[in-house]
Amino acid sequence: MNCEVCALVQKSYGASVRFAELALQPLILLIFRVYWGLKFYRTGMGKLENHTNVVEFFTALGIPMPGLQAWFVGGLECVGGLLLVLGLCSRPIAVMLSITMVVAYATSERDALLNIFNDAGPFLQADPFLFLLTTLLVLAFGPGVVSLDALIKRGCCSKKGCGEREA
Repeated sequence: MNCEVCALVQKSYGASVRFAELALQPLILLIFRVYWGLKFYRTGMGKLENHTNVVEFFTALGIPMPGLQAWFVGGLECVGGLLLVLGLCSRPIAVMLSITMVVAYATSERDALLNIFNDAGPFLQADPFLFLLTTLLVLAFGPGVVSLDALIKRGCCSKKGCGEREA
């Protein structure tokens, strides 16, 4: 009887893991990528459209070369956000966007960053948190199967001998 229960538990666990890997993980990655990719795009456009205000804000934060940084970060967020939505060059763009979010914490949310282990609330409620979480999810797990990266990988590696070295 005990072996039958163990077998049933193992089978149920295996089915739940397969469901999570085949259905839940791609769906969650897609939702995060598309929603937060569009948010990145919109915040980047806001920086580009309101360049003077962003330069003043960056200057107040002590960011070097605030004019250039405002153009760079705004462009990166626009292009990077669209690439996240498409799931194209996902991991490299996730690295770049993660760095911008860490800089955002270090400059505009410094107290929340420094006190993360004493009081996580302000860190978790800060504006960059969900942006950073999304980029870290994409960096760690990739864009998922519903992405141009996955489509390119399937197309490239479906050819006979793809990825194999000549003898």
